[in-house]
Amino acid sequence: MRKRSSINNRDLNLLAQSIADETTTEKLLQDAIENGKNPAAVMLGRLGGLKGGKARAAKLSAEERSEIAKKAAQTRWNTK
Repeated sequence: MRKRSSINNRDLNLLAQSIADETTTEKLLQDAIENGKNPAAVMLGRLGGLKGGKARAAKLSAEERSEIAKKAAQTRWNTK
């Protein structure tokens, strides 16, 4: 039988995060199965998506990031 003391030693925020992550992952996989998608491919795509923006920003120079931001701002203002 598992000892309950191991749960009390964890930070409550970490516990809440792990519960939320587990629930979100289960929901994501459930939706993938219902839509006829491969659950493994869905999780692999999610993994790449989570690190994609940070990896792209690390490769860009400050000038390139500035140009992208200006273009995005211009697009937002032109749509309204």
